[in-house]
Amino acid sequence: MTMTRQEAQQMLDEADLICPAEMIQTTIDRLAGEITAALVDRYPLVLTVMGGAVVFAGQLLPRLAFPLECDYLHATRYGSELAGSELTWIVEPRKSLVGRTVLVLDDILDEGVTLAGIKEKLLAQGAADCLLAVLAEKDLGHAKPVKADFTGVRLPNRFVFGCGMDARGAWRNLPAIYAVKDT
Repeated sequence: MTMTRQEAQQMLDEADLICPAEMIQTTIDRLAGEITAALVDRYPLVLTVMGGAVVFAGQLLPRLAFPLECDYLHATRYGSELAGSELTWIVEPRKSLVGRTVLVLDDILDEGVTLAGIKEKLLAQGAADCLLAVLAEKDLGHAKPVKADFTGVRLPNRFVFGCGMDARGAWRNLPAIYAVKDT
């Protein structure tokens, strides 16, 4: 269900700021350093998960000062729904993964089912190694089926948006992370 412009603005006006833009930039700088240290001697294939990781990837990639290849993938459990279901592949990577170090960039590690499925498929397609980098991870208080190799900020278990994460289709473009007001 798409929101009107007024509904989207009201959601932002009532939201709680969780991570200011300055914190996001500092976090991306830190992640770039960690990823560079780990991958500087490799020639990784970097895969951006559409559509949420576009904002994160667009800011992170220019900070990685080593040779790499870029591609993308689109896999989702949500579609237009709010609750996840079976993993659906909309676009698979076009480049060969055989023998490659693959770095997957995503906006958030929530329950982890989608990223676990992505990692499993990429390894099955021949990737030698599959590392996961996420801008944010939700603290859910229980184990997840996958762990990120590079994690930006930790978030409370709330509905969040901004920095690539959307709220009913809106606000992926925000430079900070907000949480929908608790009701």
